Amino acid sequence: MGHYTDHDRERWVPEPPGNPERSAFERDRARVLHSSALRRLAAKTQVVGPGETAASGQHIPRTRLTHSLECAQIGREMGKALGCDPDLVETACLAHDLGHPPFGHNGETVLDALAADCGGFEGNAQSLRLLTRLEAKVVTEDGRSAGLNLTRASLDASSKYPWTRDAAPVLPAEAGGAGRRRPYGVYDDDLPVFEWIRQGVPPGKVSFEAQVMDWADDVAYSVHDLEDALHSGHVTLDALRSPEERAAVCERTIMWYAPDADPATLEAVLERLMAQPYWPERFDGTHADLVALKGLTSALIGRLCRAAQTATVEAYGSRPARRRPDLVVPERARLECALLKGVTAHYVMCSADHGANRARQRELIAELAEMIMDGAPGTLEPALRPAFEHALDDAARVRVVIDQIASLTDTSAVAWHTHLAAARRTG
Repeated sequence: MGHYTDHDRERWVPEPPGNPERSAFERDRARVLHSSALRRLAAKTQVVGPGETAASGQHIPRTRLTHSLECAQIGREMGKALGCDPDLVETACLAHDLGHPPFGHNGETVLDALAADCGGFEGNAQSLRLLTRLEAKVVTEDGRSAGLNLTRASLDASSKYPWTRDAAPVLPAEAGGAGRRRPYGVYDDDLPVFEWIRQGVPPGKVSFEAQVMDWADDVAYSVHDLEDALHSGHVTLDALRSPEERAAVCERTIMWYAPDADPATLEAVLERLMAQPYWPERFDGTHADLVALKGLTSALIGRLCRAAQTATVEAYGSRPARRRPDLVVPERARLECALLKGVTAHYVMCSADHGANRARQRELIAELAEMIMDGAPGTLEPALRPAFEHALDDAARVRVVIDQIASLTDTSAVAWHTHLAAARRTG
């Protein structure tokens, strides 16, 4: 992968040369793989929680960690086929969900409201903060943390949305934006390292490796969330054969993932997808059904990845990463991916019991933030107490509390809430 330069391999804090048999991007991959933040994803729910399986008792639903590992495998192979350094793309895929707080996007909504006076909260911006500040690996000469101190290229590849909240592009009205801004990838507090990462890059330009990571993420979770939903019994193949049910799924897909799609086109795309020879007739959890379902997931992943690879090579020639282009994803593939997400959204995320559980999760995060702030710095982990004690104002202190909560897993957030609530009652 000779098109990567010394500029790409540079680190925010200079380090002594490492093992000459390992590339800079191999070292980056190892740092993320061994990080505390990645391990914590093992206790963060993806969509279906543990214990929710029905048809197959042996099936364990995905967590954020297993999703990240699957995303990394898909991204690595797709990136390699397109001329990217595979370790670089894998690093970005492993790192892309590190900033997810407890309870995923549900927790993100609460933390964003709580952080209104200190720049908001966004999982993608929190990922960059973890990589460049919060993870313990390298410190600067004056003792400040530089996080994992990854190379410039790995940090840029990990950034889906390389802009601040105020600079985030506004979604077009015809795409359902109505003035709503896209997600963002950096807090104002972390601008110095972000500006270093982006040296020489046009504003708003997403790196080719980040685009590969983003599509690998979409492919991984759209396909595997459907697999988990089938195992849990939330989704049944019989239901999807009903024209009324398919219409409802398409309506949900338009609402959540494809606001500018035509309903009739979506229904036709879904019908063609379900007519493929690898689409199972049934799923009751038998061994034959499990084999068929694995065949479905493999076929869908291959179908969606090949669509992007073929279109990109047709547009730019072989090994297009050397030209730093945009990844080309055909419209049909985007609609198929959106529909797979729409199935899970309609039958899992919009179910009544799921909604009630999400409401309680939001209450728990808000109550936990209040209790931690009331007792800080003693209620913070030791590594975060100095930042709270030396904070210049209330906004900076809130950011430390947000960092603390975002670092928790689903289970540890519940445990912290229980412990602090008991201490408050007895205190």
